[in-house]
Amino acid sequence: MIRARVLVCLALALGSLLPLAHAAKIYRWTDRNGVTHYGDRPPPASAGKVRTIPVRAEPGAMVRLRVEQESGTYLAWADNTLAGPIEVMLDFTRHANVAGKPSLPARATVPARGTALVARIGALDPARAGEFELRLDSIPGDPSAKPEDVVYLLPLQQRASRVDQGQGGSFSHVDAQNRYAVDFAAAEGTPVLAAREGVVMQIESDFDKAGLNREKYGGRANFVRILHDDGSMALYAHLKTEGVLVRAGQRVRSGQPIGLSGNTGFTTGPHLHFAVQVNRGMRLLSIPFRMRGPDGLLRLMDARR
Repeated sequence: MIRARVLVCLALALGSLLPLAHAAKIYRWTDRNGVTHYGDRPPPASAGKVRTIPVRAEPGAMVRLRVEQESGTYLAWADNTLAGPIEVMLDFTRHANVAGKPSLPARATVPARGTALVARIGALDPARAGEFELRLDSIPGDPSAKPEDVVYLLPLQQRASRVDQGQGGSFSHVDAQNRYAVDFAAAEGTPVLAAREGVVMQIESDFDKAGLNREKYGGRANFVRILHDDGSMALYAHLKTEGVLVRAGQRVRSGQPIGLSGNTGFTTGPHLHFAVQVNRGMRLLSIPFRMRGPDGLLRLMDARR
């Protein structure tokens, strides 16, 4: 007999900025028969008076770990919830008299909104009891992506393009995920534009607070992640509450409005955080990029360096 327990651990996709389960509003309404309803989606227009009940939002899950029994073994599946590929790594947190095939830790690349069998788990000695606990980590993006040298458009609908923190900025652009990120000064509500065409891979739009407490606000920024045809991903973060103007799976063109800038998550004030990222084998890295502003190519390195 084998006893199983699973643990899903979702690696953060924005480092100190972001994410992983969701529901920032509950809707309450009474139908024409006097029956009160609650739901996490807006009711039909015929519902009458609707009351919105705010609740604390949590980041949306990138992946779900599903374990099924089959002929005395366990099948560990990874279900991708995003509109773009992810990489997962499955490992034991505890195990006795069991082994994985392939051996754990095992990795798999899961296509957009797809599923993948990561490993089969069975007893080493069928005559003895066995048990295990599993952990699943995930990173957005395909590790085989080959980024092209592309000149990006300015991601804001405004003439000025002041950089508050450039690439390698000492405040929050020191880790691998944000090393080459750029923070553009932008008043709340400024239209955010796609700097390059691609498919909307992931969105968050329900967070409504900001501050400098990393533990409290880190991982709670509204954002849009766009997957490009070469496998790289652009991240547009700290958007306004309900400031996302696109849906997951939608293809957008360069210069198309995708959101409204804001001040959510771990931040000192309103701005747009922009980064181009790739997955390099369960490691999300930001990469250098070139960007054209109204007056030509922008200088993106941090002025304090």
